[in-house]
Amino acid sequence: MAKMINTKYGYVTPQEAEMDAHLDKWMKRRAKQHGAFSLEKKWRKRNGKNPTRH
Repeated sequence: MAKMINTKYGYVTPQEAEMDAHLDKWMKRRAKQHGAFSLEKKWRKRNGKNPTRH
Protein backbone atom coordinates (compact mmCIF):
# COMPACT_ATOMS: atom_id res chain seq x y z
CA MET A 1 0.00 0.00 0.00
CA ALA A 2 1.23 3.49 -0.84
CA LYS A 3 2.20 5.83 1.95
CA MET A 4 -0.54 8.38 2.63
CA ILE A 5 0.22 12.10 2.83
CA ASN A 6 -1.83 14.58 4.84
CA THR A 7 -2.83 17.51 2.59
CA LYS A 8 -5.48 20.23 2.79
CA TYR A 9 -7.82 17.73 1.11
CA GLY A 10 -7.18 15.02 3.69
CA TYR A 11 -5.02 11.91 3.42
CA VAL A 12 -4.12 11.08 -0.18
CA THR A 13 -1.47 9.12 -2.07
CA PRO A 14 1.61 10.95 -3.37
CA GLN A 15 0.28 10.74 -6.94
CA GLU A 16 -3.03 12.31 -5.91
CA ALA A 17 -1.22 15.06 -4.00
CA GLU A 18 0.85 15.85 -7.10
CA MET A 19 -2.27 15.97 -9.30
CA ASP A 20 -4.06 18.23 -6.81
CA ALA A 21 -1.10 20.63 -6.69
CA HIS A 22 -0.96 20.76 -10.49
CA LEU A 23 -4.70 21.40 -10.74
CA ASP A 24 -4.57 24.15 -8.09
CA LYS A 25 -1.78 25.92 -9.98
CA TRP A 26 -3.68 25.62 -13.25
CA MET A 27 -6.90 26.97 -11.74
CA LYS A 28 -5.13 29.98 -10.19
CA ARG A 29 -3.36 30.75 -13.46
CA ARG A 30 -6.62 30.41 -15.42
CA ALA A 31 -8.51 32.67 -12.99
CA LYS A 32 -5.75 35.28 -13.16
CA GLN A 33 -5.91 35.29 -16.98
CA HIS A 34 -9.62 36.07 -16.86
CA GLY A 35 -9.37 38.78 -14.22
CA ALA A 36 -11.08 36.85 -11.46
CA PHE A 37 -8.91 38.59 -8.86
CA SER A 38 -8.94 42.05 -10.44
CA LEU A 39 -11.00 44.38 -8.27
CA GLU A 40 -10.18 47.32 -10.54
CA LYS A 41 -11.60 45.51 -13.55
CA LYS A 42 -14.79 44.71 -11.63
CA TRP A 43 -15.03 48.35 -10.48
CA ARG A 44 -14.75 49.62 -14.07
CA LYS A 45 -17.38 47.17 -15.24
CA ARG A 46 -19.78 48.16 -12.47
CA ASN A 47 -19.27 51.94 -12.80
CA GLY A 48 -18.60 52.18 -16.53
CA LYS A 49 -15.49 54.34 -16.17
CA ASN A 50 -11.87 54.34 -15.09
CA PRO A 51 -11.23 54.56 -11.34
CA THR A 52 -9.32 57.50 -9.91
CA ARG A 53 -6.01 56.74 -8.26
CA HIS A 54 -5.14 58.17 -4.85
